[in-house]
Amino acid sequence: MGRRFLVALGGAVLALSLAACSGEGAGSGDDKSADKPGDLTIGVSMPTQTSERWIADGNAVKQKLEAKGYKVELQYAGDDIPTQSQQVDQMITQGADVLVIAAIDGTALNSQLQAAADAKIPVISYDRLIRGSKNVDFYVSFDNYKVGVAQATSLLVGLGLQNKDGSKGTAKGPFNVELFAGSLDDNNTQYFFGGAMDTLKPFIDAGTLKVKSGQTKIEQVAILRWQQEAAQKRMEDLLTSSYNDGAKVDGVLSPYDGISRGIITALQNAGYGSASKKIPVVTGQDAEIASIKLINDGVQNSTVFKDTRLLAEQAVNAAEAFLQKKQPQANDTKTYDNGVKVVPSYLLPIATVYKDDIKATLIDSGYWTAEEVAAGQAKK
Repeated sequence: MGRRFLVALGGAVLALSLAACSGEGAGSGDDKSADKPGDLTIGVSMPTQTSERWIADGNAVKQKLEAKGYKVELQYAGDDIPTQSQQVDQMITQGADVLVIAAIDGTALNSQLQAAADAKIPVISYDRLIRGSKNVDFYVSFDNYKVGVAQATSLLVGLGLQNKDGSKGTAKGPFNVELFAGSLDDNNTQYFFGGAMDTLKPFIDAGTLKVKSGQTKIEQVAILRWQQEAAQKRMEDLLTSSYNDGAKVDGVLSPYDGISRGIITALQNAGYGSASKKIPVVTGQDAEIASIKLINDGVQNSTVFKDTRLLAEQAVNAAEAFLQKKQPQANDTKTYDNGVKVVPSYLLPIATVYKDDIKATLIDSGYWTAEEVAAGQAKK
């Protein structure tokens, strides 16, 4: 089992207690509690292998379930919606006992979820909330609104407008900033951007932050499928259209490390990163190793770390609860309305990582090694 997929036992691990479930519905049909783990199969559907984060998530869930003796069918959909639909269909047809799904498009699996409910297969929505269906039984994720707040706060800290302790910084501005958001078909994008804009709006209204392009609506700044290349192209277009008068970009709100690297490439190609034209403050998310090296090297400002080892642990705990005809414990039963129902959720904490946090948060916890950070590449 890979070292970043191991979570130490004990008080540091978030325990998930199980309470009896009453009533019928998806996941509460045939009694699986008497079956041996080796007789039960969990279908795990992940969106893509183009991001190291999703590779890590899939492997973590698979390894933790297999360590408990369960059979696991893990599939990656290559960011293709029909492929994911077909893969989930196949898992249902082959008799999966529980489904763990990180959806590409949060609204594209309604027929599959209905089929799962008809077969009394519980569905756990993994990190990305599946929308528009009553047949989502549980949601495991992080506090995604707080992710956006943390990203915006790290932008303010990087610009000197705020200190890490929350106190007012010494910088006065005004600063030119540009905004990026994730893919609109990912429900988390709305939470990330909402939390960020709620945090930045007072500074924008006061004129301390200026979005020189004028692009502040989520539809204008979203990057389909979170693609690094698309982010690079958009940043290049912004530089050409809005900064051809000699003005400089001071900061960029980026929701994900892959997008951040695309932004940084465009900026560096335009001459940023030199003594006369310093690299703007660029935020991020997911603590991808290539971006951790950039943070360590003083190129990227920060990232939001979501410990996917703990997320995988919660997905496993939820799956086991359903197999035992129990309801997983939720710590949020109000926030995540998928348009049809409020989905009971378990939300995990996040951490902002600046350069001086890398050792304590990532290396000492075993998520990355010092050698990996120095190289900017994960060991196989």
